[in-house]
Amino acid sequence: MKRLVLIAFLSFFSGVLVGQAADNLVAFPPAEKGMARHVLQLPELDDESLCRVELMVGKTVLLDAKNIYFFGGTIEEKTIEGWGFTKYIVKELGPMGGTLMAVDPNEPKVSRFVTLGGEPYLIRYNSRLPVVVYVPEGVEVRYRIWRAEPNIKPIEKG
Repeated sequence: MKRLVLIAFLSFFSGVLVGQAADNLVAFPPAEKGMARHVLQLPELDDESLCRVELMVGKTVLLDAKNIYFFGGTIEEKTIEGWGFTKYIVKELGPMGGTLMAVDPNEPKVSRFVTLGGEPYLIRYNSRLPVVVYVPEGVEVRYRIWRAEPNIKPIEKG
């Protein structure tokens, strides 16, 4: 009888955990008017401590192929009260800036994804929670996974 009760309890508890994983998005409110919510659910990895996720926020724009461009703006981290989960917000995509190298005016424009300026925005890899990013409508969110080598190498004394 005790065994049956234990099995029933474990079945219920594992069902609750699976249900919580599916309902994690409930903690993230819908996007406000003029904004869009982007959700990334990362796959589980053997050693997630070796990885980081780079968030890239921007737009695809027709530009010359030689200059380097970027948008003004920042990604803000906010903790959702009562849940402790982190959401990422870009309130507005600022003006686009770039280098001013002379280009042939007859050269055709190319479609390029232009991101926020500054250093890459890296966050911890965590497959247990979704990565939720709120951006203005019409703005794209992309990501890239960075992996560290598992081998740790010593630095020689100099």
